[in-house]
Amino acid sequence: MQGVIIYLGPSLTLDKAQEILKADYRPPVKREDLLKVIPERPSIIGIIDGVFLERAAVGHREILQMIKAGVKVIGSSSMGALRASELDHFGMIGIGEIYRMYHDGVIEADDEVALMCDPVTNQACSDAMVNIRVTCRAGVSCGIITRQEAEIIIMTGKDLWYPDRTWNRILMECINDDTRRHEISEWILYNKIDQKKNDAIEALKYIKSLISG
Repeated sequence: MQGVIIYLGPSLTLDKAQEILKADYRPPVKREDLLKVIPERPSIIGIIDGVFLERAAVGHREILQMIKAGVKVIGSSSMGALRASELDHFGMIGIGEIYRMYHDGVIEADDEVALMCDPVTNQACSDAMVNIRVTCRAGVSCGIITRQEAEIIIMTGKDLWYPDRTWNRILMECINDDTRRHEISEWILYNKIDQKKNDAIEALKYIKSLISG
């Protein structure tokens, strides 16, 4: 779709994204990427994924400059959700549960959405802290995980450096009973929630509705 640029990485596969919305998909956004696309005069920019520690993250001023130029800037899922929560008062549009969690102060740190991924395939090699939180919340709601276990799991995950966060490592460190750990692991295997993926899909559907409308 001409005029629509989406910055996408590990939150959603490119094939799935293209099924939802035909657009110009580019790698996770980094500092100055938005400034470089100004001559292309996009009408909509969707920020889903972005770099964190490898290179400088996309700056607030870049996004504000795009908004001032009349570009609709939509953020969701990962870096997009974080920046949208910081800039929604200036016109950036936030989409999804993760955006709402940042906006409402449920989460604050950048590392909530950060993960390690293969630089070539964009396949995630760790679990995002925000996905762990949402999955624990679901586990408590359906009675599979106790509130105390959920708190311990979340605390253990937060204490780990984000590339080391995996369900297996977290459960090994904080659930001592082998039987109980196996029960939780089995439930997570089939029921864990990928909120970053869900929010990315929601954002693409929202952008598609803007175009269709």
